[in-house]
Amino acid sequence: MLQIVHQRAEKIICVNYNGTPLEIEETNLCKAFWVLAENYPDELICWCEGTYAQEFDESSLKEIFAHDLIMASYTLEHSYFSDQIGYIDQHPSININPEVPYGTWRMSTDAGGIKGGTLSEFQQTFGNIQDFGFLLNAIAKSGQHNGLFSYSDPRFFTSKLKKDYNLRPVAGVSELFSFVYVHYKTARLWLLFWCFVKFEGSFPIFSLLRSLFRKKVFLKEIDFGQGGVKKIEKTVKPYSLDVIIPTLGRREYLLQVLDDLKKQSVLPKKVIVVEQNPDPNSQTDLPELTAEEWPFKLIHHFIHKTGACTARNMALEEVDADWVFFADDDNRMESDVLEKSLIELEVYNINCLTLNYIQPGETLFFNKIKQWGTFGAGNSIVKGTFAKRIRFDRAFNYGYGEDMEYGMQLRNAGCDIIYHPDIKIVHLKAPRGGFREVSLPPWKEDDPKPAPTIMLFTEKYYTSIQKKGFKTELFLRNYSLSKNLNPIKYWRNMQLRWLKSESWAKKLMLK
Repeated sequence: MLQIVHQRAEKIICVNYNGTPLEIEETNLCKAFWVLAENYPDELICWCEGTYAQEFDESSLKEIFAHDLIMASYTLEHSYFSDQIGYIDQHPSININPEVPYGTWRMSTDAGGIKGGTLSEFQQTFGNIQDFGFLLNAIAKSGQHNGLFSYSDPRFFTSKLKKDYNLRPVAGVSELFSFVYVHYKTARLWLLFWCFVKFEGSFPIFSLLRSLFRKKVFLKEIDFGQGGVKKIEKTVKPYSLDVIIPTLGRREYLLQVLDDLKKQSVLPKKVIVVEQNPDPNSQTDLPELTAEEWPFKLIHHFIHKTGACTARNMALEEVDADWVFFADDDNRMESDVLEKSLIELEVYNINCLTLNYIQPGETLFFNKIKQWGTFGAGNSIVKGTFAKRIRFDRAFNYGYGEDMEYGMQLRNAGCDIIYHPDIKIVHLKAPRGGFREVSLPPWKEDDPKPAPTIMLFTEKYYTSIQKKGFKTELFLRNYSLSKNLNPIKYWRNMQLRWLKSESWAKKLMLK
């Protein structure tokens, strides 16, 4: 392990190699970073602000860096970008939970690390950057798109080190605009400019113009090859796995799912089916669930309450396995899906795997294993220790966003979500049944915008700046779709719909 100890991300104090001082000729911090990566491709290259060097916990590095495709840092004092980045980015990466390992591209110069060989893959793209903080964030932002796992991780420091989280941004407005132009769609740059005019009371035209001279790397492809993760022997350890399936009015589809589960090379320990029918006089459509023999324990609940969250929470009360597979009632899967998934969970040392959930005839868009911004409630496998204690928020029962919300609970508990494109589940999108067919939401006549469950999600997980950015983008994006092209009338109408959505979201929070 190499450790670069620096002063305010500007001056190198010293470089240590496995605890011994290492002499290097390069005095520029960014250049030294690249030199060490080239000379020590198999070593972990760490950095640390000199003020905190004595509290840097080397004993935790093996836990933090489980494989070579991990970049991690931790912010004690210096957050490179201010929260103003939230004006144009509402992804989970922005609002970090500092108490747990949390997936984010927001890197800090206070402490962090990356494998030398992995770092070298970025030199051709970012080798000319002279600002160390900008460089770290550029690597992580571009890397996440290409399969680099980037984290904020409190384990870099010993527990006795005070964490007050009163973070100070390092980058100025000019760096923020440049970063947004380089790493996002250009439309985000103009959105950022408008948000500064509207909410910050400033007119940063020179920052905007300067950013246009930077080289854009948005969605640039970087290939880590096969060396990033050391593949283990392709056998499944003796893990147990439970499956939860909520269903409503999809008898034939559900029986197909159960048939696929019967054929798995690694069988579930048990399958929990929660069948819903709002008619209090109805009887089950699935008598074979209890009448037939199954190669796993099958638990069947038949209830007259509806709602996706209600059904999944009831099923989660029954789980006791090492892993929990969240399935839908209209999935189809090959016989080795569960086996492959358990192997990959072990290979990457992760707690949640979201599988490729492709529809018939659909084209695959994301083709790399990567950190995922949402959660699939019908195509994910979650470690039992998390699934057993986290429940779906029932306020989302009759709207949309319950899977996103559950994913945020996982992240805030320290469970990152990884997408795997090569393990596929076919989503048939059955034409009838489902959880939102039974009744219209109570706010249907009010026509709120956005949907109150989405508004509730923003209230729970967005910063105030992210919410302003979300609202601004929503208003601008829907203007071209509006029948009323008078901008003043349109804004007044959208503002009224926004207030209605906020009112409904407050009611949902009280339930």
